[in-house]
Amino acid sequence: MSESIGRLTVQQEQAKLLRLRKVNRMRTVQGSLAIEGSTLTQQQITAIWDGKRIIAPPKEVQEAHNAINSYNALTQWQPTNPSNLLSAHLLMMTGLVNDAGRYRQEGVMSGEQVVHMAPQAERVPKLMAELLEWLESSDVHPLVASCVFHYEFEFIHPFSDGNGLIGRLWQTLILSKWHDVFINIPVESMVHQHQDDYYLAIRQSTQQTDSAPFIEFMLQMIFDAITEAKTSEAEGLNAGLSEGLKLSDVDKVILAFIEQGRYMTNAQLAEKCGKSQSTIERRIKFLKGARLITRIGAKKTGYWQVKQ
Repeated sequence: MSESIGRLTVQQEQAKLLRLRKVNRMRTVQGSLAIEGSTLTQQQITAIWDGKRIIAPPKEVQEAHNAINSYNALTQWQPTNPSNLLSAHLLMMTGLVNDAGRYRQEGVMSGEQVVHMAPQAERVPKLMAELLEWLESSDVHPLVASCVFHYEFEFIHPFSDGNGLIGRLWQTLILSKWHDVFINIPVESMVHQHQDDYYLAIRQSTQQTDSAPFIEFMLQMIFDAITEAKTSEAEGLNAGLSEGLKLSDVDKVILAFIEQGRYMTNAQLAEKCGKSQSTIERRIKFLKGARLITRIGAKKTGYWQVKQ
């Protein structure tokens, strides 16, 4: 990852840097909000950024305004400062919850159902203070420390709402303090593409009382986001803001093989691309989500076909 980041930070024209920042910031915001159920597209969020009115549920528009403001304020905060964390929650949840900027005072509930066995509300301030102190004193590499913080934050569930949004925002903040290139790398968009695996990794870490599954998942997402950002930079961002997600080199090879062979299985693609089957499965999931390919036949025995 460090080598990839080094190659990504080559000199860029200032105009291109500003364009890259806006494209990726919109992808970041759209991805993080979509994980929480927002239906807004990248184009709609870009319109909100530009001060234009859109037709959408008022709550989702408010969420987008708040998220844009929060990511724009990222460089003002320090990841180990508890007041900064509360300020971030206030900005992210303004107009959405009554206790924005304050730790929760109750258990984690959905109606009458317990949805997460989080620590009792009275323990939250102490647990968060300990987590922030650990982050400040830890000598663990920032890539790993950011993942540990993200998981522990979600487990503590310190706020009544907005924990996922703030957890992802704060991981980006931690990474950006290690290397500011992360301000322009939409890791949240990559997580959205693998949303089911994201929640699965959280559950597995909780069941095992070991954050390793979540760390491994997030490191892969970070690496994939870096790789995709490198591809976008190499292509010079010739496409406009209205274009969809950028294709990685592996994506292009997969599409070429599927188009040439008409029907291809994951195993066949892994062999032809010289990649592991897990890597192919991740990229297939992305291409399917982007509506570039479609499955023909059953899940285990079917083939992939380029969508017409």
